[in-house]
Amino acid sequence: MAAVASLGDEKRRQLFELIAASDRAVGRDDAALALGLPRSTASFHLDRLVQDGLLAVEFHKAAGKSGPGSGRPAKMYRQAASEVGASVPDRNYDLAAELLVAAIEHSTATGGAVGDSLLATSYGKGQALASGAASLADFLGGEGYEPRPDGAGGFMLVNCPFHRLSDGHPDVVCAMNGSFLKGAAAACGEPEERVAPNSEPGQCCARITPP
Repeated sequence: MAAVASLGDEKRRQLFELIAASDRAVGRDDAALALGLPRSTASFHLDRLVQDGLLAVEFHKAAGKSGPGSGRPAKMYRQAASEVGASVPDRNYDLAAELLVAAIEHSTATGGAVGDSLLATSYGKGQALASGAASLADFLGGEGYEPRPDGAGGFMLVNCPFHRLSDGHPDVVCAMNGSFLKGAAAACGEPEERVAPNSEPGQCCARITPP
């Protein structure tokens, strides 16, 4: 639950949202200034977000400075969603971040457990996004799951859109993913029970069983 718990801290969540919304890596000084935090406080929380797999670090020299005497490269932060954009298979870390933040907000508003909030918000998001889809397979294909028929009327999901996060936080991310898929199944008129665990390495943690 480290990733979810990390976003439970208000300052940390604000820093994560600031970095996630930026189209470039952000330095500690800029992040601290934007949120009115001491630099040491911003640095502590940013490094904790890196430790929990939500942010990644880059090092850049200041613009216009290079060569000897130009100083050490500055430590910069970006959302940990940066597998090469043109790479295959697809990843969908923006959705994962949205679900995690929504869960924290729901938990804060209702006073409920953050794990329960994550399941509820993920289910609702799956329902909302899949509403109006031609079929569950079409929807999941569009979301990057790469569904493949299993020969028995179901299909395997050969890609995990949340691969990097699930590697570091399998319990949290797979529970989130399962609820998202069940919500999508319900929106497509399919029984939620068709969403079942899958243990095949390199694939999604869930599969769609035959009707």
